[in-house]
Amino acid sequence: MEKMLARGSGSSAARPRPRAVLMSVVAGVAVVAATVAVASRASAGTTLGSAATEKGRYFGAAVAANKLSDGTYVGILNREFNMVTPENEMKWDATEPSQNQFNYTNADRIVTHAQTNGMRVRGHALAWHSQQPGWAQNLSGTALRSAMVNHVTQVATHYKGKIYAWDVVNEAFADGGTGARRDSNLQRTGNDWIEVAFRTARAADPGAKLCYNDYNTDGQNAKSNAVYAMVQDFKARGVPIDCVGFQSHFNSASPVPSDYQANLQRFANLGVDVQITELDIEGSGSAQADNYGRVVRACLAVSRCTGITVWGIRDSDSWRASGTPLLFDGSGNKKPAYTAALDALNAGGGTPPPTTTPPTTTPPTTTPPTTTPPTTPPPGGGCTASLTLNQWQGGFTTNVRVTVGANPVNGWAVTLTLPGGATITNTWSAQPSGTAGTVTFRNVSYNGQLSAGATAEFGFQGVGTGPSGTATCSAS
Repeated sequence: MEKMLARGSGSSAARPRPRAVLMSVVAGVAVVAATVAVASRASAGTTLGSAATEKGRYFGAAVAANKLSDGTYVGILNREFNMVTPENEMKWDATEPSQNQFNYTNADRIVTHAQTNGMRVRGHALAWHSQQPGWAQNLSGTALRSAMVNHVTQVATHYKGKIYAWDVVNEAFADGGTGARRDSNLQRTGNDWIEVAFRTARAADPGAKLCYNDYNTDGQNAKSNAVYAMVQDFKARGVPIDCVGFQSHFNSASPVPSDYQANLQRFANLGVDVQITELDIEGSGSAQADNYGRVVRACLAVSRCTGITVWGIRDSDSWRASGTPLLFDGSGNKKPAYTAALDALNAGGGTPPPTTTPPTTTPPTTTPPTTTPPTTPPPGGGCTASLTLNQWQGGFTTNVRVTVGANPVNGWAVTLTLPGGATITNTWSAQPSGTAGTVTFRNVSYNGQLSAGATAEFGFQGVGTGPSGTATCSAS
């Protein structure tokens, strides 16, 4: 630009006539404008978020509220991403720790950060069999159904107009080859519970997109076929569903399926958006980079694939940290996988997804059958603990139920031993003494005081093999 301006200055001996001067100035302005426009287009593709925006999509990350004070973490978040998903802060146990008493402090912090920095928010998740507060785990039948409807209504209403898309229901289908629904307390309230959750969410936040979200559905298999059939049925009957989320947790034992793009496309053909919601790919170097590039290209090739969210920012922030599955290393440096994802975004020729306004519908009023869970408190005082393990290749979640004996307690502690090599990466509704070996979990403020025969639940997530033995419980 400096050279262009120097040419326009000239010398007095060679100064052109006034008309020529005018034309030269006009031409110079045009060149400057063109240069600025080219520079703007070039800079737009230098981050994941800006490159995705050029293709009519977003590129987001899962965010933890307690890491918003980490300068490196926030620096990457603000520079690279234009969509955020709260990791745990909008889940049932976090937002409604006691029945009808809501706590939005940490979730609000994430939403405020997003709004301040021009990012949108994916809400995660309104209804899920896991990470329920203890009081909800103790309900069943009509009481649980009513509690779920109230929870969805209250949380979605609180964030009305601030959420781009809600994961209304998360992981409602079982693994394996049957294509069956997952057996859970929510499923046992009646097979229509997913539909009721979606209709309730639409009534509470009619401007948000409503998504179903699951894992191990990335290729065509019995589980994804069952989800497909549900979405097809919902669309046919006018149940409000706008999008399907594919978590896309990949590693060497569960690689990117060969029909990944085709599977995204068949769901899109039903008239819903598809979103890659929890992407992480274990590995390193060129192999990991190739897989990230492949996932990005698949999304760009499907016009209704509206965006990609990676589940964390740095490898050290990941729930699968030992597998180094993200785009930035623990120090915040860009990895080859980052370059591959950005290059794929900039090279892709995807078309902008269509924009649709979801219709407004009213939640149905259905009364599910009432069932009463068995009550078997331990004899005498004290407490007992039982484990429920959900294991997959390389990781696990464990739910623990604490049952009080004949006398009330003011606090409890559960001790168990993790198998060798297992490490806890996340805990909810309890405070752990460590992350490996023999770990003691103690109650938090809202679930320590329990009456005789009452129960409380907590859970934790980890890498490696989860515990399958017994746990000891002591009360105070």
